[in-house]
Amino acid sequence: MTMIASVLHLDRRAVKALRITDAYSLHRVVYSLYEDIRDTRQKQASTASGILYADQGGDVRGRKILMLANREPMDTVEAQHGEVRSKPIPDDFLEHEQYRFKVIVNPTRRDSASRKLLAARGREEVAQWFTERAHNSWGFEVAPWELQVDKIEVLKFKDKQRREVTIGQAHVQGMLRVIDKERFANSFTQGIGRARAYGCGLLQIVPVIENPFD
Repeated sequence: MTMIASVLHLDRRAVKALRITDAYSLHRVVYSLYEDIRDTRQKQASTASGILYADQGGDVRGRKILMLANREPMDTVEAQHGEVRSKPIPDDFLEHEQYRFKVIVNPTRRDSASRKLLAARGREEVAQWFTERAHNSWGFEVAPWELQVDKIEVLKFKDKQRREVTIGQAHVQGMLRVIDKERFANSFTQGIGRARAYGCGLLQIVPVIENPFD
């Protein structure tokens, strides 16, 4: 399956015209760029959309959003706002052993007794959560001395049904080594963790040659 990496650039005028004020409004704009290829049954089953994205924030020039999907996006939002640049992921991109990475994650655990989702709190707890999940579920291990939890924040917004939504986000970066190619490829193409519809889970990776694990 060919994956398409894209960058959406929005100037300040476009951000204002599209009313991007919170996580849901950004979700709405990103998803509007892609055709929804799911059938009714898949939508009812909450089948993954095949779209991942990561908000890179904004400055005086505007805003940049990284996107990864299993199909091409449109060139502009609503045929008039912003600019989208896309390119296919090379066939051998996931064949390397080591990568530098950045990712925004929603660090949560399900309590075994109550079955409620509990947020990992603090940099140390987030780092431990990430290290365990990487090894056990995502097909890679991280170098602990390279792992950084740069920022932890809580997003609050209303979804399409006007329900209150709260999402904890942690910005993590470091070095990873692939230990299970199939799982790692799945982590890259489908994202990791929860809240992927709201900008979490996109592994931003760059292959590296040096070996920090030695």
